[in-house]
Amino acid sequence: MEIKPWDDIVVHSYKHDEKLHRIWAHATVIDVNDREAVIANYRTKVIEANGRFWYTKEPSVTWFFKDRWFNVIGIIRPTGIFYYCNIASPFLVDSEALKYIDYDLDVKVSPDYSYTTLDRKEYNKHKVRMDYPESLKKILERELDALKKMVETQTGPFAKGAVEQYYKRYQDKVFDKDEKH
Repeated sequence: MEIKPWDDIVVHSYKHDEKLHRIWAHATVIDVNDREAVIANYRTKVIEANGRFWYTKEPSVTWFFKDRWFNVIGIIRPTGIFYYCNIASPFLVDSEALKYIDYDLDVKVSPDYSYTTLDRKEYNKHKVRMDYPESLKKILERELDALKKMVETQTGPFAKGAVEQYYKRYQDKVFDKDEKH
């Protein structure tokens, strides 16, 4: 299945063992090309693998890549744009959802572009328990370095104004002029 701008989609995150990890019940495609899909959402229901659910609190714009092993969520807060980045497989789309495999390692980026790598212990535990191949481990570490370089050079999703530009397009299309978020 192909997606196109303004499609409403569902997003599924899995773990390496093919178990469902998390579902975002609703997102809107803002842009899609041969390299990436950019989606936006606001107050979206997120369902965990155990059935518990919660709603996102802030608006966000997310980049999924077809040739990179990470995705980037730009979170819009009153104090600035924060980013949460997942080391993850390139995405695919089928009749059910946009899907990717989450590989535990995350990078949290502040508005000043300082960043922290998170969940190294979880990654180390899962790479043993799920028997990640050596070739996959090398890819994930290489892509973690590439992601950090994008943050440091403020390119791609980290370019100044990128999140705001996509979110404005989303607002203009999805919300009435007097009910913008």
